[in-house]
Formats: sequence, C-alpha cells, structure tokens
Amino acid sequence: MRETILNRLTAVAHEHNIKILFACESGSRGWEFPSPDSDYDVRFIYVRPYKYYLSVMDRTYDLNFAINGDLDMYGWDIRKVLQLMRKSNTTPFEWLQSPIIYTEEPGFKNELWSLSQAYFDQRSNIHHYLGIAKGAMKTIANDNEIKIKKLFYVLRPLLAAKWCLEKQTIAPMTIGPLMTLLPDPLQKQVNELIALKAHAAESFVINIHPALKTFIDAEYDRINKASVPLKKEHFNAEQLDEFFVTTITRYDH
Repeated sequence: MRETILNRLTAVAHEHNIKILFACESGSRGWEFPSPDSDYDVRFIYVRPYKYYLSVMDRTYDLNFAINGDLDMYGWDIRKVLQLMRKSNTTPFEWLQSPIIYTEEPGFKNELWSLSQAYFDQRSNIHHYLGIAKGAMKTIANDNEIKIKKLFYVLRPLLAAKWCLEKQTIAPMTIGPLMTLLPDPLQKQVNELIALKAHAAESFVINIHPALKTFIDAEYDRINKASVPLKKEHFNAEQLDEFFVTTITRYDH
C-alpha cells in the first residue's frame, strides 16, 4: 500500500503543479490502534509556485479527493497550515507527530514543529479534544455498549485533553504516551482493547468495563470544569509570516 500511496502523491503533485513538503498517516493507523478494515488516512502539506500567492484573486488552499477504496487523502497548502497554527488548531500539531511518514523535504517537518511550540493554546486544544470525546460518548448505548472504534474516539481525545491540562503542552498524537496518564489497571485494560481492535472490525460492539467508564465520566467532567477559567491566547503572525515567505521562496518551482 505504501507504494500505491507514494505513486498517488507523485501523480497529485504533477497534476496540480505543487510540491509536497510533507505527507503522513493520520487516523487510527497514525494513532497506533488500527483495525483490519481501517482506511489509510493520508494527509499532506504542499506549496505552489511563488507567483500563485501574488494575486488579488481568491485562491484555493486545499486539495480534496474522493475516497478511493481504502485510501482517504487530502492536502493543505502551507499558507492554510500556518493560518490554522496561529489559531492553535490541533490538526497540524498531530500531523507533524505522525509515526508514519510517506515523504518529506529535508528539515521541513522539524522546522515547522519547532515553530508550532510557540502557538499552543491550552484552552482551545482542551476544548477541541473534549468536543471529539463528547461526540463519541453520545454513541454509547445502554450505558456501556459502544463500537470499539468509537471507544477509542473517546479515549484518545480525552487523554489528549488531560495531557494539555496537566502538562500544558501539545498533546502527543499516538496512544502510547497518552496511556501513561491512565492508572496501571486501566492501562492494562486499554492495551487489551488495542490488541482486540487489531483483529476486530471497527463496528465490533463491546461493553465498557465499569472502572474504565467511571474514569471516562469523571475525567471528562473534571477537565471540562478545569478548562473554564483558562485564558484564551491570541498569537501574532510575525513568525508565521517569516516562515511562509522563507518556504515559498525556498521551494519555488
């Protein structure tokens, strides 16, 4: 599949006259708890020729493609990525931490990751992750029945929100570091669930263990309340503008 993805990225770059700076796996494969039927969620950051950005006309700063089989792929222009980073959007933070990288320009990921550290807003990151967790929690039936895929859509963002609150830094993308925030008995449970998910369909329904359910409910309420008095940060664009100009100049093709 990796070769298929690389070939598709090459074709997209040629068809749209872009240079792909970074491409990675997002979703459950990138989070390190895939199911056998998990899609390949390929995300990429690209740049266009310098003159594309010098126009009075509105421009498009993303590329979207229809899902093809189990390949789900889209990309964002570096301009859009930097705009979202200024808002402390979690998506660029996660892409840059992906353990599965398909292609990257030397140094680009590390430079952008280093820049991103100055744009972490604790409050907005917590609220983003709690929103995802809350949406997945609504799929719980009969108090403890949930699809195994949805359970991890509760657990990972809840632990990411907990990380942002307690460690006051960008949350890790992968489940491993986040699980260190769980009590030891629950770590064992979640590891067993990851092993189960590796062999079960995403629609497989399980019963949430009472101890895990109690942890989820209590931590959601605690983190939500603790986030209320947090101050929302506002970031200037000076460093982002400098990075943007440097990037579109360096990779002008």
